[in-house]
Amino acid sequence: MNATRIATVAATVLLTVTLAGCGQKVDGNALPAPEDEPGSGETVNTDFDKLMRECEVVAIEKIGEIVGNAMLVEPSFSGAVCMWDIEDAPGGSAMATLNWYEMGTLNNEKTTNEKLGYLTGDITVQGRRALQVRRPGDNDSCGVTAPAADVGVIGWWINYQPGSAHPDPCAGAQKLVELTLDLAR
Repeated sequence: MNATRIATVAATVLLTVTLAGCGQKVDGNALPAPEDEPGSGETVNTDFDKLMRECEVVAIEKIGEIVGNAMLVEPSFSGAVCMWDIEDAPGGSAMATLNWYEMGTLNNEKTTNEKLGYLTGDITVQGRRALQVRRPGDNDSCGVTAPAADVGVIGWWINYQPGSAHPDPCAGAQKLVELTLDLAR
């Protein structure tokens, strides 16, 4: 048997198995999801317009104020994290980043930071254990991570332009965490 014939036979077998799996009948009657039932008062949001609501937990104006009374703060990315570019930060441009991991823990964050070679220390935020994180030799950026108000962990990073004159990025990151925890309650 040549290679072309073997490939044809293999493709035919794969297609037959795939189609057989898709052709199963399931007994029962299709019913709408409970929140879709008429008169329930609830509907499923299929617009997905609230997916990144956590990116709005601290107002853009407040982020600018904390980073150094900046006025030019623009969202630059929403996904697993929320990011803002700050064009008029002290010393030039800066970036603020929020992450909110629903399944995260402080211990996991600390372990990950240590694997990355970051300097991680315990601090207290609103009476709770939190982490302050820095990259070695980098005084222009800092992150603070704390347990979220309900589940998981939240973290803020501030990154100023390298070598610029700016406020303490750790103080700013901690203030953003405090605001996030206040607003999340």
